[in-house]
Amino acid sequence: MAILPVPAPPNLLWAAVAFVVSVLLLIAAAVKFEQEAEALSTHYGLPPLVQGSVVVAVGSSMPELFSVIVTALGGQFDLGVGTVVGSAIFNIAMIPALSSFLSDWEGATDRLIIYKEAQFYLLAVAATFVMFALAVIYAPVSSAKFTLGELRFWYVLVPLLLYLLYILTQYFDTIEDHYREPRPPASVRRSWAVALGTLLLILVAVEEMVISVTMFTDAYGVQEFLAGAVVLAAVTSLPDLIMSVNAARENRADTSLANVMGSNTFDLLVVIPVGVLLTGSVVINFTIAVPMFAALTVLTITLLIMLLWGLSISTREATLLLVMYTLFVLIVIGEITGTVDLIAGV
Repeated sequence: MAILPVPAPPNLLWAAVAFVVSVLLLIAAAVKFEQEAEALSTHYGLPPLVQGSVVVAVGSSMPELFSVIVTALGGQFDLGVGTVVGSAIFNIAMIPALSSFLSDWEGATDRLIIYKEAQFYLLAVAATFVMFALAVIYAPVSSAKFTLGELRFWYVLVPLLLYLLYILTQYFDTIEDHYREPRPPASVRRSWAVALGTLLLILVAVEEMVISVTMFTDAYGVQEFLAGAVVLAAVTSLPDLIMSVNAARENRADTSLANVMGSNTFDLLVVIPVGVLLTGSVVINFTIAVPMFAALTVLTITLLIMLLWGLSISTREATLLLVMYTLFVLIVIGEITGTVDLIAGV
């Protein structure tokens, strides 16, 4: 079921063109939305850490949120979940690495990012994995090739409550120590109008991308979860990448890392449950989800060790993150093409 009457391309060539145009539209709209969201949060006097880990992070997660909404309503939830998990992998590896390369930033990071943001994000990874496990154990779906489970309403309450706890933690940790005086309401109405307009453009771009990618997965028999984990994940993470790199270039490395951690936390704890709430229940592929979460966990632990070691990301460490992400992409492509057979049934 489509949300908007977005036209489907007539063939694969036009699908490729539509995909590229949609990516460009998505980047422009998402970056503009994040700018307006950041301006509004400054106007309302929100602390810098909250701006990075909540406002900007949620803003940059709008493409992933809309991808889950579109795919859940269209009966393609595997594609949406693959996008969310793949986006989290992209964010945790590529964004810190490219921020280090493109900004020459090797300064110390606030330990609060490591000891609170990163650890809460690890809780988000664990809670999402447990949610998937509950679906497989208590609501299994019969399949000859994969281990499937039905995600139901009750299973997503824990992640949603955990995100509520995260918001409350941010509020009580910053309300007294980092209060900022609100700015005069010069262009608040315009900012709200632009923000809502760009959200509509993001939805249009995401829906067209999902249609185009689905045409290719149907034509070549590609597993939707894997296509989402590489293709849609990378393009929906580009606004995150742009905002984080810009923050690092402006010597706001804490905002850059808080955006990464906060965006991933929102994606895992809110975006995936939204798909379940919209449809009542969805089927998830646990066979493919497990190795994806394993890759996400390994990359997350690697990044945390780097940050704990020197409170920064050196050029050598950034190179290691890039190599690890490249290896992940190559393995997924190998699974798609049949040259790698690590996931049974793919």
